[in-house]
Amino acid sequence: MPESVRRGASGPSAPIVTPHGSAASDPDEPVRIGVFGGTFDPPHHGHLAIALEVGHRLRLDRVLWVVANDPWQKSGRVPVTPASVRLALVAEAVDGFAGHEVCDLEVRRGGPSYTADTLEELTRLHPGAALFLVVGSDAAEGLDTWKRADDVRALATTVVVDRGGRQGGRPPLGWPHLVVDVPALEISSSDIRSRFGDGRPVEALVQPRVVAAVRARGLYGCGR
Repeated sequence: MPESVRRGASGPSAPIVTPHGSAASDPDEPVRIGVFGGTFDPPHHGHLAIALEVGHRLRLDRVLWVVANDPWQKSGRVPVTPASVRLALVAEAVDGFAGHEVCDLEVRRGGPSYTADTLEELTRLHPGAALFLVVGSDAAEGLDTWKRADDVRALATTVVVDRGGRQGGRPPLGWPHLVVDVPALEISSSDIRSRFGDGRPVEALVQPRVVAAVRARGLYGCGR
């Protein structure tokens, strides 16, 4: 079985397991903040599995669900639900999970959402905190193409998520990173949107509070 947390190729070759529990109990330890960004259109159980597992394995004191205002990877190509609505959906998704918070930094900033800008702002807001940037293995391969990639690498520890023990992509050579394996939940937001529109069941894929919020707002073609 693979270790749940291990360093990437730039770190020690031996796998490591991070102890569980909160780092905040040690006053000499910096606050550990996970930065979990996404479009969240809508948030679903797959997102929650990642956020909970990474938070647990890395002893994170807080996990910020950073809602993208205008995701540059999708801008102009894929219709995206208004950011204010997605913020509300994420607030429903994280309700009741201690340490998990919706973050509106990118929405308040406006314009295209770039991770380097967000990490820079979080560094100013939380001086001395240790930031952990959570990315999927598919996105990890292209980290060097991100705006101000050197700042992204410097401002936070990159955490690459593998699913169900299957190794995915990795950051470019020389990019330090951790790898966390999470339960494999094959869920996509696009499929969920289609299900809402077609009237197919979504309850096994999305939290009840999010389902209720989507239906109350008539999102994704509900009620057509």
